[in-house]
Amino acid sequence: MAEALLKVTDLKVHFPIGKTLLSPGQTVRAVDGVSLEVRRGEVVGLVGESGSGKTTLGRSVLRLVEPTAGSVTFDGEELTGVPPQRMKALRSRMQIIFQDPYASLNPRMSVGQIIGEALLLHHIGTGKDRGQRVGDLLQQVGLPREAAARFPHEFSGGQRQRIGIARALAVNPDFIVADEPVSALDVSIQAQIINLIQDLRQALGLSLLFIGHDLSVIEFLCDRVVVLYLGKVMETATAADLYANPRHPYTRALLDAAPVPDPRVRRQRITLKGDLPSPIAPPSGCVFRTRCPFAIEDCARAIPPLETVGSDHSVACIRAAELNLTE
Repeated sequence: MAEALLKVTDLKVHFPIGKTLLSPGQTVRAVDGVSLEVRRGEVVGLVGESGSGKTTLGRSVLRLVEPTAGSVTFDGEELTGVPPQRMKALRSRMQIIFQDPYASLNPRMSVGQIIGEALLLHHIGTGKDRGQRVGDLLQQVGLPREAAARFPHEFSGGQRQRIGIARALAVNPDFIVADEPVSALDVSIQAQIINLIQDLRQALGLSLLFIGHDLSVIEFLCDRVVVLYLGKVMETATAADLYANPRHPYTRALLDAAPVPDPRVRRQRITLKGDLPSPIAPPSGCVFRTRCPFAIEDCARAIPPLETVGSDHSVACIRAAELNLTE
């Protein structure tokens, strides 16, 4: 088993809101005690409904959002509390691909300037070297070298995301957070970008935390999967094991919500009722219990720990041992 490149331990990201001189305000528990790891050369998928804390978690491990508590270790070095100059150096090894290919590129900069900005910021190469590197990166993501002289508005959404990927690769990172990089694209383009990420991952030996909604994409691309609900980990396992043997009702509900390409297939489904509870006032005990069809009184009394139920498979559910959630 490869060693962990990124290790997150009991990470919390809480946002105070409505605080005044006369009122203590409230706290949004966006991420509430998450632990996970990404091993070298591995792609870990992070899935869950909108509002579950996926993007906040992804940005907090890069310290684009400051954690409230917990630990983030990258290649053996603790990131929380690291001074800005050291964090700047570490960011050459940790990059992000943003969700929106339209909003994430500066419209006043040429493509060459956008990709080359990171090289300039980290003092990598001379002017000529940087131009060569930009051209090589554009070719690597499937765009012509001449694209460097053009501006973002001249490209389609899929092409802009390729530019965003080239920008993330510019400083030869070891680790990338891919924040739903295909959710804003047409279905026909999504497959091209996913295949590109897969090819780059294999060619460059990248480690990724891949945030997504589409479970078919997660299954294709990821080695392991972490299921997040209301800022907490519900289940984590290898992709093959999670899809074949889900142990948490929330995981089963997510899988059931995914379309099946064969219209002849009929299956029993777990359907989620109601909306995601507010992260300001999450339910007591198991945060999923208010929507869980298998919830019992004990589910409200204590937060279930993430317990091992198999090789590289853990679940946070007090009824996991008795429930049979496979089809």
